[in-house]
Amino acid sequence: MKKQDKSILVVEDNPLNMELIADILGTEGYLIYQAFNSEEALTLLKKIKPDLILMDIQLPGMDGLTLTRLLKGRDDFKHIPIVAVTAHTMKGDREKALQSGCDGYISKPIDVKVFPSVIESFISKRGAV
Repeated sequence: MKKQDKSILVVEDNPLNMELIADILGTEGYLIYQAFNSEEALTLLKKIKPDLILMDIQLPGMDGLTLTRLLKGRDDFKHIPIVAVTAHTMKGDREKALQSGCDGYISKPIDVKVFPSVIESFISKRGAV
């Protein structure tokens, strides 16, 4: 499958971070869906089944780890890889994200040079499943 056939849901409450991620991945050819909080993400997920979810941890209302646990507990979403994209980079934060069900962890600020290849690796892993 071509990248144009792959979709990514970005759950991010910061408009500048959302714009940066959407621009980078849109330029790479991915179809990008945007949610600015967990409730928007859940509403979108009733309509779409993305190939990857990029999840901010610190969201208003339900945080990203809670949403990740919720999605990984549901049969219709548990196979979608979820990657935490977060400024939470203290010791233990990566482990908390992985224990909550995240399949990967990317710290902010995003390294724009390697970000596309990291995302491609998660998309490729899903295609191999």
